[in-house]
Amino acid sequence: MYNSDQIDISKYLLEFQLEDSGGENLSLFGDKRRKTSVEYIKIGEFRVARYINEYWTSGQRQASPIHEVSYRACFKPQLPHFFINLLTKAGDTVYDPFSGRGTTVIEAGLLGRRVISNDINPLSEVLSRPRFFIPELRDVEKRLYEIPYYKNLRADMDLSMFYHPETESEIVSLKNYLLDKKVSGREDHIDSWIRMVATNRLTGHSTGFFSVYTLPPNQATTPERQIKINEKRKQKPEYRDTRKIIMKKSQRLVADLTLKEKQNLRRAGESALFLTADARYTEQIPANSVQLTVTSPPFLNVVQYARDNWLRCWFNSIDAEEISNKITMAKSVKEWCAVMGDVFRELYRITAKGGWVAFEVGEVKGGSVMLDEYVVPLGISAGFECEGILVNLQNFTKTSNIWGINNNTHGTNTNRVVLFKKH
Repeated sequence: MYNSDQIDISKYLLEFQLEDSGGENLSLFGDKRRKTSVEYIKIGEFRVARYINEYWTSGQRQASPIHEVSYRACFKPQLPHFFINLLTKAGDTVYDPFSGRGTTVIEAGLLGRRVISNDINPLSEVLSRPRFFIPELRDVEKRLYEIPYYKNLRADMDLSMFYHPETESEIVSLKNYLLDKKVSGREDHIDSWIRMVATNRLTGHSTGFFSVYTLPPNQATTPERQIKINEKRKQKPEYRDTRKIIMKKSQRLVADLTLKEKQNLRRAGESALFLTADARYTEQIPANSVQLTVTSPPFLNVVQYARDNWLRCWFNSIDAEEISNKITMAKSVKEWCAVMGDVFRELYRITAKGGWVAFEVGEVKGGSVMLDEYVVPLGISAGFECEGILVNLQNFTKTSNIWGINNNTHGTNTNRVVLFKKH
């Protein structure tokens, strides 16, 4: 059984001997600039250590621009970087069963690790795989101007509230071209890159997107709501040059990438496994093969992934309703735990001896449900030992304060990572 008094997490959390101090502050940083608050909580029959500090911030490490692909409910690259850097070495396999935009696997690739990505939504692979194979910008531009752009094309649904007619025609031309290349098996890494960038530029709230001003790019609004936005702002869609926008975003994504990072990404991509499966059933992954899993599962029904991505699904010829039916959006904690219990059993099967799982969750329902306290017994029941809960302190923005999230007690913005090890 797990016993927090016997944990020596020091060699993983910045190299010093950690002992039960009855709750007094202990430094987890070599320069002792910050203090880690340690508290012990009872979760059922288990006594668990909870470590509170600012472990990762944008100030500690500037994330690579290659991560700047928007997706709902994604965590910052600093989070997986923290665990990948501490708990793995070059060549180890890093996995994310709920990969989303691919933050964990992209960061692992940058750091020279092997990767496995899984997500029930095929958009995940659309957004992540191309970034392992960084194209030359001149090749992207050449390809863009080789693609036939036709005039007066219209989508099979009314998108006039989002796009100028000429912009819509360019988008439909690009959509048709990419579909033909994919169906015929002729889509190469340059086409895939263009698909990824265009998918990310469909809608947003600046001139860097194809659409008129709308919600941020990780959350497509409905046509009906966009009509109201247009009326309120007294706006109508203006022409946007899709080729120029794709090139500008491409330049931003590859900015500051070193030759070594590009080589690391390509090497990881060539050996990578991309799955579109239920995270409970991943027989394609060999037993005892994963050194570290860093993931964040769907939080009950807080985020409607398919609804938020309906336009991206349309552009990529993906059935959004079919995906919605597959994504685990449990309405109760009991349902959520039943699914995650199966996920943990599968994670135990694929995790190598001495391997780790960093399972990030937030609080839901105004902080009345602390999912980390439900995750601990799930992991232990699957066979893991719980090494503790890391709570990452954050400096909340003015926007967060407006929404009533002004501390680290409430809100799904709080990073709570339950750390497990397979002994």
